[in-house]
Amino acid sequence: MAAPARTLRLALLLQGLSFYLPFSVIVCALTLLQRACALKPILALFALLLSLPAAAAQLTIELDHSQKTWQTAELLKHPDAQTVQIVDGVSYKRTMTYRAVPLAVLLPGLKPAKHLQAVALDGFAAELAAAPLLEKNGARAWLAVEDPAHPWPPLAQGKPSAGPFYLVWTNPQAGRISPEQWPFQVSRFKQLQTVGERFPALLPDPKLAANDPINQGFALFQKNCLACHRLNGGGDAQMGPDLNVPYNPTEYFSGDFLRRYIRDPQSLRHWPQAKMPAFTASVLPDNELDLLVGYLRHMAGRKQQP
Repeated sequence: MAAPARTLRLALLLQGLSFYLPFSVIVCALTLLQRACALKPILALFALLLSLPAAAAQLTIELDHSQKTWQTAELLKHPDAQTVQIVDGVSYKRTMTYRAVPLAVLLPGLKPAKHLQAVALDGFAAELAAAPLLEKNGARAWLAVEDPAHPWPPLAQGKPSAGPFYLVWTNPQAGRISPEQWPFQVSRFKQLQTVGERFPALLPDPKLAANDPINQGFALFQKNCLACHRLNGGGDAQMGPDLNVPYNPTEYFSGDFLRRYIRDPQSLRHWPQAKMPAFTASVLPDNELDLLVGYLRHMAGRKQQP
């Protein structure tokens, strides 16, 4: 391969990696390449490529009756797109302004009783009941769209942004929207069967009434825990531990420590790399926290090996 062509291909490859790797790692790789290949133009070429706008992305929405892939430019120019201000959002924890589209308009024909899964670029999967996503009053769901010409800031040093697409909420307190209902770096929304239909190992005793407190706790588990945790091996999450096998947290957290841990994990364990958010009383009131713990305690007696 001729030197100029090889230089260009390597630089393009590293430009792509720059969206996923810290800049310091890219610089180190460039230095090694320069030494190994004696390609002096590569640093200058790569710097030029980095100065170009980030590549546009696409979002796929799969419903039972339809499938559509949206391009970034289409969403930014969508007739319902607005500029929304989000105060103290989950990802940036400060006031941010986004160009966003009401998520409901991107979900035509979806019924409130249905269920969606939001899948992120890193495989994170948030389980979402359709009803809150379709609300037009109170807590309202928006799809924030990152403009490649005006990229969002990184989530942390050496990390990418919350883009290309981020599910944000206006007036989230009105719907007690949990942190797990703010998935970022989203690439796909997919309509699925309910969690109980897909993962029967998560179901409480079928003899219980639909409005039994244990079943109410199961609904809260889906809303607040299932994005990061499995139970009895059931679920799509890859981040946190299974909450029933080999042991259920109600079996090793004594007294009120489990409730305290859910309220503020860092108050019990100082762990800089911890990813579990705090579930404040505004998101998970005390009575709902009791219902959630009640479900976990119930499932400790219904262990199933994955």
